[in-house]
Amino acid sequence: MPVVNYEQYCQMLNKAYNNHYAYPAFNVSSMETASAVLAGLQEAKSDGIIQVSIGGASYASGATIKDKVLGAIALANYVQLVADSYDINVALHTDHCKASNINDYLLPLIEETERRRKNGLPNLFNSHMFDGSDISLSENLKISRDLLVRCAENDIVLEIETGVVGGEEDGVNNENVANEKLYSTPEDMIKAYETLNDVGGTYIIAATFGNVHGVYKPGNVKLRPTVLRDGQQALKEKYGSDKCFKFVFHGGSGSAKEEIHETLEYGVVKMNIDTDTQYAFTRPVADHVFKNYDGILKIEGNVGVKSTYDPRSYLKKAQAGMAKRVVEACEDLRSVGSHIEF
Repeated sequence: MPVVNYEQYCQMLNKAYNNHYAYPAFNVSSMETASAVLAGLQEAKSDGIIQVSIGGASYASGATIKDKVLGAIALANYVQLVADSYDINVALHTDHCKASNINDYLLPLIEETERRRKNGLPNLFNSHMFDGSDISLSENLKISRDLLVRCAENDIVLEIETGVVGGEEDGVNNENVANEKLYSTPEDMIKAYETLNDVGGTYIIAATFGNVHGVYKPGNVKLRPTVLRDGQQALKEKYGSDKCFKFVFHGGSGSAKEEIHETLEYGVVKMNIDTDTQYAFTRPVADHVFKNYDGILKIEGNVGVKSTYDPRSYLKKAQAGMAKRVVEACEDLRSVGSHIEF
Protein backbone atom coordinates (compact mmCIF):
# COMPACT_ATOMS: atom_id res chain seq x y z
CA MET A 1 0.00 0.00 0.00
CA PRO A 2 1.19 3.53 -0.58
CA VAL A 3 1.94 5.95 2.24
CA VAL A 4 -1.45 7.18 3.49
CA ASN A 5 -2.95 10.58 2.75
CA TYR A 6 -4.34 13.00 5.34
CA GLU A 7 -7.87 11.60 5.42
CA GLN A 8 -6.60 8.04 5.75
CA TYR A 9 -4.19 9.00 8.50
CA CYS A 10 -7.00 10.65 10.45
CA GLN A 11 -9.08 7.49 10.01
CA MET A 12 -6.20 5.44 11.39
CA LEU A 13 -5.89 7.64 14.47
CA ASN A 14 -9.64 7.65 15.07
CA LYS A 15 -9.88 3.87 14.77
CA ALA A 16 -7.00 3.41 17.21
CA TYR A 17 -8.66 5.73 19.73
CA ASN A 18 -12.06 4.09 19.45
CA ASN A 19 -10.66 0.56 19.72
CA HIS A 20 -8.05 1.20 22.43
CA TYR A 21 -4.90 0.33 20.55
CA ALA A 22 -1.97 2.45 19.39
CA TYR A 23 0.26 2.62 16.37
CA PRO A 24 3.94 1.96 16.98
CA ALA A 25 6.06 4.82 15.63
CA PHE A 26 9.59 3.72 14.80
CA ASN A 27 12.56 6.03 14.36
CA VAL A 28 14.65 5.18 11.31
CA SER A 29 17.96 6.51 10.03
CA SER A 30 18.71 4.38 6.97
CA MET A 31 17.18 2.27 4.23
CA GLU A 32 17.95 -0.81 6.31
CA THR A 33 16.06 0.35 9.38
CA ALA A 34 13.14 1.62 7.30
CA SER A 35 12.93 -1.73 5.51
CA ALA A 36 13.02 -3.56 8.84
CA VAL A 37 10.02 -1.55 10.06
CA LEU A 38 8.03 -2.25 6.91
CA ALA A 39 8.81 -5.97 7.10
CA GLY A 40 7.82 -6.17 10.75
CA LEU A 41 4.56 -4.28 10.23
CA GLN A 42 3.64 -6.54 7.35
CA GLU A 43 4.31 -9.66 9.43
CA ALA A 44 2.07 -8.26 12.18
CA LYS A 45 -0.57 -7.15 9.67
CA SER A 46 -0.47 -3.80 11.41
CA ASP A 47 -0.44 -0.30 10.02
CA GLY A 48 2.16 1.96 11.59
CA ILE A 49 4.25 5.10 11.59
CA ILE A 50 7.80 5.63 10.38
CA GLN A 51 9.47 8.68 11.82
CA VAL A 52 12.71 10.59 11.42
CA SER A 53 14.52 12.56 14.11
CA ILE A 54 16.90 15.42 13.39
CA GLY A 55 19.87 13.23 14.25
CA GLY A 56 18.58 10.35 12.15
CA ALA A 57 17.97 12.68 9.21
CA SER A 58 21.43 14.17 9.48
CA TYR A 59 22.96 10.68 9.55
CA ALA A 60 20.93 9.59 6.53
CA SER A 61 22.38 12.40 4.40
CA GLY A 62 25.89 11.00 4.93
CA ALA A 63 28.70 11.73 7.38
CA THR A 64 30.26 14.21 4.95
CA ILE A 65 27.13 16.22 4.21
CA LYS A 66 25.21 16.06 7.51
CA ASP A 67 22.22 17.87 6.04
CA LYS A 68 19.17 17.06 8.17
CA VAL A 69 16.64 18.40 5.67
CA LEU A 70 18.20 16.49 2.77
CA GLY A 71 18.42 13.34 4.87
CA ALA A 72 14.77 13.57 5.94
CA ILE A 73 13.67 14.06 2.34
CA ALA A 74 15.80 11.12 1.20
CA LEU A 75 14.35 8.77 3.83
CA ALA A 76 10.79 9.91 3.13
CA ASN A 77 11.25 9.41 -0.60
CA TYR A 78 12.66 5.94 0.00
CA VAL A 79 9.67 4.93 2.10
CA GLN A 80 7.28 6.50 -0.44
CA LEU A 81 8.84 4.29 -3.13
CA VAL A 82 9.10 0.96 -1.33
CA ALA A 83 5.88 1.12 0.73
CA ASP A 84 3.91 0.24 -2.39
CA SER A 85 5.36 -3.27 -2.19
CA TYR A 86 3.89 -3.96 1.26
CA ASP A 87 0.32 -4.83 2.25
CA ILE A 88 0.07 -2.38 5.14
CA ASN A 89 -0.42 1.36 5.52
CA VAL A 90 2.26 3.65 6.88
CA ALA A 91 2.36 7.30 7.80
CA LEU A 92 5.54 9.40 7.73
CA HIS A 93 6.37 11.63 10.67
CA THR A 94 9.24 13.79 11.95
CA ASP A 95 10.20 13.55 15.61
CA HIS A 96 11.23 16.12 18.27
CA CYS A 97 11.87 19.47 16.62
CA LYS A 98 12.74 22.15 19.18
CA ALA A 99 11.91 25.82 18.66
CA SER A 100 15.56 26.44 17.77
CA ASN A 101 15.25 24.08 14.78
CA ILE A 102 11.93 25.19 13.33
CA ASN A 103 13.50 27.46 10.71
CA ASP A 104 16.24 25.06 9.63
CA TYR A 105 14.35 21.76 9.79
CA LEU A 106 10.59 21.84 10.23
CA LEU A 107 9.67 24.75 7.97
CA PRO A 108 11.89 23.60 5.06
CA LEU A 109 10.13 20.21 5.18
CA ILE A 110 6.71 21.85 5.20
CA GLU A 111 7.85 24.01 2.27
CA GLU A 112 8.92 20.86 0.43
CA THR A 113 5.42 19.46 0.90
CA GLU A 114 3.94 22.74 -0.36
CA ARG A 115 6.14 22.51 -3.44
CA ARG A 116 5.07 18.91 -4.04
CA ARG A 117 1.39 19.74 -3.65
CA LYS A 118 1.64 22.50 -6.24
CA ASN A 119 2.98 19.88 -8.64
CA GLY A 120 0.19 17.44 -7.89
CA LEU A 121 2.34 15.16 -5.74
CA PRO A 122 1.43 13.72 -2.32
CA ASN A 123 2.73 15.22 0.90
CA LEU A 124 6.30 14.43 1.82
CA PHE A 125 5.40 13.79 5.49
CA ASN A 126 1.98 13.16 7.03
CA SER A 127 2.81 14.76 10.35
CA HIS A 128 5.47 16.72 12.20
CA MET A 129 6.28 17.10 15.87
CA PHE A 130 7.03 20.42 17.50
CA ASP A 131 8.70 19.88 20.86
CA GLY A 132 8.26 23.04 22.93
CA SER A 133 9.18 21.35 26.19
CA ASP A 134 12.24 23.57 26.74
CA ILE A 135 10.28 26.87 26.63
CA SER A 136 7.38 28.27 28.62
CA LEU A 137 3.98 26.71 28.04
CA SER A 138 2.55 29.99 26.76
CA GLU A 139 5.33 30.35 24.18
CA ASN A 140 5.07 26.65 23.34
CA LEU A 141 1.36 26.94 22.59
CA LYS A 142 1.74 30.19 20.65
CA ILE A 143 4.26 28.56 18.32
CA SER A 144 2.14 25.38 18.18
CA ARG A 145 -0.87 27.39 17.05
CA ASP A 146 1.10 29.13 14.29
CA LEU A 147 2.46 25.79 13.11
CA LEU A 148 -0.97 24.15 13.19
CA VAL A 149 -2.35 26.89 10.95
CA ARG A 150 0.41 26.16 8.42
CA CYS A 151 -0.04 22.41 8.77
CA ALA A 152 -3.82 22.60 8.40
CA GLU A 153 -3.41 24.44 5.11
CA ASN A 154 -1.37 21.50 3.83
CA ASP A 155 -3.20 18.49 5.29
CA ILE A 156 -0.47 17.80 7.82
CA VAL A 157 -1.12 16.52 11.35
CA LEU A 158 0.82 18.34 14.08
CA GLU A 159 2.15 16.67 17.23
CA ILE A 160 2.86 18.90 20.22
CA GLU A 161 4.30 18.23 23.66
CA THR A 162 3.25 19.51 27.08
CA GLY A 163 5.66 18.77 29.89
CA VAL A 164 9.10 17.21 29.45
CA VAL A 165 10.12 13.66 28.56
CA GLY A 166 13.07 12.73 30.74
CA GLY A 167 16.21 10.81 29.82
CA GLU A 168 18.37 11.29 26.73
CA GLU A 169 17.66 10.80 23.05
CA ASP A 170 19.22 12.06 19.86
CA GLY A 171 21.63 14.35 21.74
CA VAL A 172 18.92 16.03 23.85
CA ASN A 173 19.55 15.36 27.53
CA ASN A 174 16.71 15.81 30.04
CA GLU A 175 18.10 13.49 32.70
CA ASN A 176 18.28 16.26 35.31
CA VAL A 177 14.97 17.96 34.56
CA ALA A 178 12.84 18.98 37.53
CA ASN A 179 10.53 16.14 38.57
CA GLU A 180 7.32 18.18 38.37
CA LYS A 181 7.96 18.94 34.71
CA LEU A 182 7.79 15.22 33.92
CA TYR A 183 4.04 15.23 34.60
CA SER A 184 1.59 17.27 32.52
CA THR A 185 -1.35 18.73 34.41
CA PRO A 186 -4.99 18.75 33.31
CA GLU A 187 -4.73 22.55 33.26
CA ASP A 188 -1.85 22.39 30.77
CA MET A 189 -3.80 20.05 28.53
CA ILE A 190 -6.90 22.25 28.67
CA LYS A 191 -4.78 25.26 27.70
CA ALA A 192 -3.50 23.31 24.70
CA TYR A 193 -7.08 22.47 23.65
CA GLU A 194 -8.26 26.05 24.05
CA THR A 195 -5.31 27.36 22.04
CA LEU A 196 -5.54 24.91 19.17
CA ASN A 197 -9.12 23.71 18.88
CA ASP A 198 -10.49 26.54 16.74
CA VAL A 199 -7.73 26.33 14.13
CA GLY A 200 -9.47 23.50 12.33
CA GLY A 201 -6.48 21.25 11.77
CA THR A 202 -5.66 17.93 13.41
CA TYR A 203 -3.23 17.65 16.28
CA ILE A 204 -2.11 14.96 18.71
CA ILE A 205 -0.54 15.67 22.06
CA ALA A 206 2.46 14.16 23.82
CA ALA A 207 1.39 14.79 27.41
CA THR A 208 4.02 13.57 29.84
CA PHE A 209 3.35 11.25 32.75
CA GLY A 210 6.85 10.46 34.04
CA ASN A 211 8.00 8.80 30.82
CA VAL A 212 11.67 8.93 29.84
CA HIS A 213 13.75 8.17 26.78
CA GLY A 214 15.99 5.14 27.01
CA VAL A 215 15.74 1.88 28.95
CA TYR A 216 16.17 1.92 32.71
CA LYS A 217 16.21 -0.74 35.41
CA PRO A 218 12.80 -1.69 36.82
CA GLY A 219 11.66 0.82 39.43
CA ASN A 220 13.74 3.71 38.11
CA VAL A 221 10.94 5.08 35.94
CA LYS A 222 7.88 6.32 37.82
CA LEU A 223 5.13 6.28 35.24
CA ARG A 224 1.78 7.75 36.21
CA PRO A 225 -0.62 6.91 33.35
CA THR A 226 -3.55 8.32 35.33
CA VAL A 227 -2.25 11.76 34.31
CA LEU A 228 -3.73 11.01 30.88
CA ARG A 229 -7.01 9.85 32.37
CA ASP A 230 -7.29 13.03 34.41
CA GLY A 231 -6.64 15.17 31.33
CA GLN A 232 -9.36 13.40 29.36
CA GLN A 233 -11.84 13.78 32.20
CA ALA A 234 -11.07 17.47 32.60
CA LEU A 235 -11.61 18.08 28.89
CA LYS A 236 -14.93 16.21 28.81
CA GLU A 237 -16.21 17.90 31.96
CA LYS A 238 -15.47 21.37 30.60
CA TYR A 239 -16.25 20.99 26.89
CA GLY A 240 -18.46 17.94 26.50
CA SER A 241 -18.33 14.16 26.46
CA ASP A 242 -17.68 14.09 22.71
CA LYS A 243 -14.31 15.84 23.11
CA CYS A 244 -11.09 13.88 23.50
CA PHE A 245 -7.33 14.09 23.35
CA LYS A 246 -5.39 11.70 21.15
CA PHE A 247 -2.23 11.10 23.14
CA VAL A 248 1.32 10.13 22.16
CA PHE A 249 3.47 7.98 24.47
CA HIS A 250 7.12 9.03 24.28
CA GLY A 251 9.88 7.14 26.03
CA GLY A 252 8.05 3.84 25.82
CA SER A 253 11.08 1.55 25.57
CA GLY A 254 11.35 -0.78 28.54
CA SER A 255 7.88 0.04 29.88
CA ALA A 256 5.85 -2.71 31.54
CA LYS A 257 3.09 -4.11 29.35
CA GLU A 258 0.54 -3.39 32.06
CA GLU A 259 1.46 0.29 31.99
CA ILE A 260 1.34 0.39 28.19
CA HIS A 261 -2.09 -1.22 28.16
CA GLU A 262 -3.35 1.22 30.78
CA THR A 263 -2.37 4.18 28.60
CA LEU A 264 -4.33 2.70 25.70
CA GLU A 265 -7.48 2.93 27.79
CA TYR A 266 -6.83 6.64 28.32
CA GLY A 267 -6.43 7.59 24.67
CA VAL A 268 -2.86 6.84 23.57
CA VAL A 269 -2.92 6.28 19.79
CA LYS A 270 0.82 6.46 19.03
CA MET A 271 3.86 5.21 20.91
CA ASN A 272 7.40 6.09 19.91
CA ILE A 273 9.94 3.27 19.85
CA ASP A 274 13.63 3.82 19.22
CA THR A 275 15.94 2.47 21.94
CA ASP A 276 14.60 -1.08 21.79
CA THR A 277 14.75 -1.26 18.01
CA GLN A 278 18.28 0.17 17.98
CA TYR A 279 19.39 -2.69 20.21
CA ALA A 280 17.41 -5.23 18.19
CA PHE A 281 19.19 -4.04 15.03
CA THR A 282 22.69 -4.04 16.53
CA ARG A 283 22.58 -7.27 18.56
CA PRO A 284 22.68 -9.60 15.53
CA VAL A 285 25.60 -7.59 14.11
CA ALA A 286 27.60 -8.10 17.30
CA ASP A 287 26.76 -11.81 17.20
CA HIS A 288 27.91 -12.02 13.58
CA VAL A 289 31.20 -10.29 14.34
CA PHE A 290 31.98 -12.48 17.35
CA LYS A 291 31.24 -15.68 15.44
CA ASN A 292 33.16 -14.63 12.32
CA TYR A 293 36.01 -12.68 13.87
CA ASP A 294 38.75 -14.45 11.94
CA GLY A 295 36.90 -14.21 8.65
CA ILE A 296 36.11 -10.52 9.02
CA LEU A 297 39.60 -9.29 9.92
CA LYS A 298 42.58 -9.58 7.62
CA ILE A 299 45.27 -10.56 10.11
CA GLU A 300 48.92 -11.34 9.36
CA GLY A 301 48.49 -11.53 5.61
CA ASN A 302 45.25 -13.50 5.60
CA VAL A 303 42.65 -12.27 3.14
CA GLY A 304 39.62 -12.90 5.36
CA VAL A 305 36.34 -14.38 4.18
CA LYS A 306 34.44 -12.06 1.87
CA SER A 307 31.05 -13.57 2.65
CA THR A 308 31.47 -12.60 6.31
CA TYR A 309 32.69 -9.03 5.89
CA ASP A 310 30.32 -8.16 3.06
CA PRO A 311 28.02 -5.64 4.83
CA ARG A 312 24.99 -7.37 3.36
CA SER A 313 25.77 -10.52 5.35
CA TYR A 314 25.25 -8.85 8.72
CA LEU A 315 22.81 -6.10 7.73
CA LYS A 316 20.31 -8.76 6.63
CA LYS A 317 20.53 -10.21 10.12
CA ALA A 318 20.20 -6.74 11.63
CA GLN A 319 17.02 -6.09 9.64
CA ALA A 320 15.56 -9.42 10.70
CA GLY A 321 16.33 -8.69 14.34
CA MET A 322 14.71 -5.28 14.19
CA ALA A 323 11.69 -6.58 12.27
CA LYS A 324 11.11 -9.13 15.04
CA ARG A 325 11.10 -6.33 17.63
CA VAL A 326 8.64 -4.39 15.46
CA VAL A 327 6.21 -7.32 15.66
CA GLU A 328 6.63 -7.41 19.43
CA ALA A 329 5.80 -3.71 19.63
CA CYS A 330 2.63 -4.28 17.62
CA GLU A 331 1.65 -7.04 20.04
CA ASP A 332 2.28 -4.78 23.04
CA LEU A 333 0.17 -1.99 21.53
CA ARG A 334 -2.64 -4.33 20.40
CA SER A 335 -2.30 -3.23 16.78
CA VAL A 336 -1.71 -6.72 15.36
CA GLY A 337 -4.22 -7.40 12.59
CA SER A 338 -5.50 -3.82 12.64
CA HIS A 339 -4.64 -3.08 9.01
CA ILE A 340 -7.27 -0.91 7.33
CA GLU A 341 -8.17 -1.54 3.69
CA PHE A 342 -8.61 1.82 1.97
